[in-house]
Amino acid sequence: MARVVVDVMLKPEILDPQGQAVHRALPRLGFDGVVDVRQGKRFEVELEGEADEAALARVREMAEKLLANTVIEEYRVRVED
Repeated sequence: MARVVVDVMLKPEILDPQGQAVHRALPRLGFDGVVDVRQGKRFEVELEGEADEAALARVREMAEKLLANTVIEEYRVRVED
């Protein structure tokens, strides 16, 4: 079994109100020195068999069709050990 992680983040040019809210809250909680916060989401996809190129292509297809809104988000696919 292989675990593939899909990290989805808003594209840099898209406003991130949730990330901004977290950024504003951090100093109130005593966390200084944070320059910026961007929020995103993570999907863990467990596959039967190995995470070979064909399997990774299928995960990228999942990301394109369901996991990410590619108009406003970008994603990265990686195999987790």
